[in-house]
Amino acid sequence: MVKTPDELALMRVSGRLLASVFGMLDGIDLSGRSTMEINDRVERFITDDLAARPASKGQYGFPYVLNCSINHVVCHGVPDAAAILCDGDIVNLDITLEKNGFIADSSKTYLVGDVAPAARRLVRVAREAMWKSIGQVRPGACLGDIGFAIERHAKRNGYSVVRDFCGHGIGREMHEEPQVLNFGRPGRGMMLREGMVFTIEPMLNQGTRKVTTERDGWTVVTGDRKLSAQFEHTVAVTAGGVEVLTLRQDESPPA
Repeated sequence: MVKTPDELALMRVSGRLLASVFGMLDGIDLSGRSTMEINDRVERFITDDLAARPASKGQYGFPYVLNCSINHVVCHGVPDAAAILCDGDIVNLDITLEKNGFIADSSKTYLVGDVAPAARRLVRVAREAMWKSIGQVRPGACLGDIGFAIERHAKRNGYSVVRDFCGHGIGREMHEEPQVLNFGRPGRGMMLREGMVFTIEPMLNQGTRKVTTERDGWTVVTGDRKLSAQFEHTVAVTAGGVEVLTLRQDESPPA
């Protein structure tokens, strides 16, 4: 749960490499591409260009390197050569990377082509919820502060928060303690300590927070088939507050 300075240094390396994967994707026009094509491109980039390992491949029996969750898919969308991204779609790409024995995890919801204002708003608010919750991270704060910040921002904007899935500790294993819920009460839950590393990954829905898992055993969809958006970063608790280990070039950490 708590990482040593040497372990944290290695996690920074994994985080920077993972951020570069999203930098590569940012330069690609996703419209007209299949989610399997994106999966294969990410795998080549991680293995060939970065000399790293796509940590999701083989995890829990999952055969691919990323999750592609389109429109009403909340999370764990499975890459498919027949799933072609079209103008107006939103798609969350959730990617993990392991280097030197340590794993980083991050996701971003992309706008494909000309996206309707309502969908753009959902994506914007989900991104804001992530940053507002990251801003709560500091020694002495509690996990409940993170979840409360997410749910408060979502509800103020008319959205629901998925409760069935959450952030998690991360390091040598993809999923470690603690669970980082997307809802909570201020001042409740585990107290944060310097050296803790975990993911924050709010999932916001346009409609109900209820979700179902499809027959493939992976793909999670909204119960009412309305849109869902997610963002995720791996963060470390520092003496002065928080360090976003997967920070991308187009982002600024919270003030």
